[in-house]
Amino acid sequence: MNAPMRQSQADILSRLYDMKRKQIEHALQQGNSFRCQVLEAEAEAISNALRSVR
Repeated sequence: MNAPMRQSQADILSRLYDMKRKQIEHALQQGNSFRCQVLEAEAEAISNALRSVR
């Protein structure tokens, strides 16, 4: 994969990860522990994908 495409994917994944962290913050404020667990798992998957792209 070429460098610009990798950077583009990394940018998208980074934004997605940031949005997911905000969703986690919101779920924590609402006291929704199950939703937090699901969102944390999603954030971890995004983080892993981000590491593999970089």
